[in-house]
Amino acid sequence: MTPPHTLWVTRAQPGADATAERLRQVRLTPVVAPLLVVQPIAGAAVDLTDAAAIVFTSANGVAAFAALSPERALRVFAVGDATAGAARRERFKSVLSTQGDVQALASALTARRRELGGVIVYPSAAEPAQDLGAALAPAGLAVRQTAVYETVATPPPASLLARLPEIDGVLLHSAKAAEALAEVLTLHPTPHLTAYCLSRQVAAPLRDADLTDVHAAFAPNEASLLALLESLAAA
Repeated sequence: MTPPHTLWVTRAQPGADATAERLRQVRLTPVVAPLLVVQPIAGAAVDLTDAAAIVFTSANGVAAFAALSPERALRVFAVGDATAGAARRERFKSVLSTQGDVQALASALTARRRELGGVIVYPSAAEPAQDLGAALAPAGLAVRQTAVYETVATPPPASLLARLPEIDGVLLHSAKAAEALAEVLTLHPTPHLTAYCLSRQVAAPLRDADLTDVHAAFAPNEASLLALLESLAAA
């Protein structure tokens, strides 16, 4: 397996710049060209009546909620460390990272269901990757999900397309970004490119894409994804 050196970072801002800096720290060269942009949903409002806790599955959800509500005292359950960090920066007082995916988040909430006597408030994307409400239904926990932001596909700039021959790999943090990449590759074939995905679910839209290879991180978080890249770069 040829180790990557130059990597296309496709995630939306501001996460893309944070990822790029982490790549530089392990001596990899990032090329930042998001395939998604994040937009708040106009008119969104979060109902906190009888709320027992707030769950966040992304830093984007944290930012969107923080712009809509001054509430910071409710307990927060975050899907991973990056999302938990975003919540702490917004001054939420009690934040727990479940260090995984939506299933890990659901398991953490289920384990604490006796402490959660009210509604679980979930400020989400317009099209969340997984159904948290369904995952919590067997535990009898009520989820009030409100779409507060959306991610919209955006085409890569001509400057990125011109650099494709010199790019070794592409980083994908969401299935929606992978879908956008698959569409780009139909118009701009890059069979030399290898995709590095946050999870197998993220990699799924690339099953028929013309790529050298597709890899998924061992755990669905960026630390695991970067560990994979660092190990390949050191090979």
